[in-house]
Amino acid sequence: MPFRECRQPTDSLFQKQKRLKIHLHSLSALDVHICAADSSSFSAIAHIFYAFLTLFALGCNLRQESVKNTTMPTNNSPKEARLTRACEHVHSAIREKTLPGCAFGVLAEGKTLLTESLGRFTYDGDSPQVQPATLYDVASLTKVIATTAAAMLLHQRGQLNLETPLGELLPGFIVGRDDSRLARQITLHHLLAHNSGIPGYVEIFRTAKTPADVLRGCLELPIEAEPGRRVEYSDPGFILLGKAIEVILREPLDQWAQREIFSPLAMNSTRFNPPSSLRPLIPPTEYDIRLRHRIVQGEVQDEHAYLLKGVAGHAGVFSTVPDLLHFASAILNARPGSEKLSLFHAETIALFAERQAPEGSSRALGWDTPSSDNSSAGKHFSQNSIGHLGYSGCSLWIDLDAKIAITLLSNRTWPNRSEASQQGIKALRPAFHDAIREALLSS
Repeated sequence: MPFRECRQPTDSLFQKQKRLKIHLHSLSALDVHICAADSSSFSAIAHIFYAFLTLFALGCNLRQESVKNTTMPTNNSPKEARLTRACEHVHSAIREKTLPGCAFGVLAEGKTLLTESLGRFTYDGDSPQVQPATLYDVASLTKVIATTAAAMLLHQRGQLNLETPLGELLPGFIVGRDDSRLARQITLHHLLAHNSGIPGYVEIFRTAKTPADVLRGCLELPIEAEPGRRVEYSDPGFILLGKAIEVILREPLDQWAQREIFSPLAMNSTRFNPPSSLRPLIPPTEYDIRLRHRIVQGEVQDEHAYLLKGVAGHAGVFSTVPDLLHFASAILNARPGSEKLSLFHAETIALFAERQAPEGSSRALGWDTPSSDNSSAGKHFSQNSIGHLGYSGCSLWIDLDAKIAITLLSNRTWPNRSEASQQGIKALRPAFHDAIREALLSS
């Protein structure tokens, strides 16, 4: 184990409370003894003064620990110091209200090296503490662990052709357009590569009331560029991709993903639409002032996924750090000749990890790759890495060369999607990843 956990042993606070009770008992007994003997004794007064100082110091220490649920490692080795810096980056982000808390984990050498959590569900002092297995709305990580993963499996099973025109699966994308020339050229390949020419984001939810309204709004979006010529990260594109995959599957994406991806990988907490009984155990994402006008907790934050009943190609999955490391392990364990043992085949991963047109794009098929400058993955992930971000403050990066994966989950959008929080998470991600990778390098 190259890392020592960021938190103290769970009985640390209990032990200090026990010592406090002992000192209280001793103080009381000393007071009775002095009253019965000579209360003017200088020695007795000194003992009382010392006891009060001890009580005060322990009380202050307990008060500090009641506020923070973590502490830094005490080992002074270089790798422990670097892990300390990773935790310090998170503590700083919490203090600056970039996020109220988070969970994170590291996979390397074929095993989970670390799962940890810092902070709370919200900024309130009595809010629940985040645990390493806390369930989070992972937002656009849905695009890779559900939608892209489904496309990968269907492709390797011969059920999905990447060059299939979208219009063949969703005829409404063609019918009714004044000029359908560009629409007819768009394929599933283009949607996965985010180079279809479909707009990146449109607030369809402002007028949509039903799932059919959202789908119709996506189908009718203008094609703003010739397919393959411009890269623009597109939520509507993945909404359409999710619906096209459902046509191939002949069943809802959530049911298929649960049976074919999450269950085989022992991602036992991962799901679309968590039951209402789990909602208090899930950090809230925001107080929604755009659509629902209430706190959003335990249901998908994204407005379009919400209108699509919580199941969409671009958002809707809830997951945990351990589950995402299971998913990453399935990617990293795929090797030539291991097809019978791995969910994903090595050639499938190589295909979907390849950067796509136009020149300079960091986008692969469904996945992102480290950009040349200011990558959220930091400076140590190789170019042969794949990953993705989630708007709620989540990320997953997998280095296919180094066989390392790091995931970070948070609800940085609480309570109001502030610009300061968005800039804060942009600064935190590369610094955090660099600190973890440097700790691994030192070991």
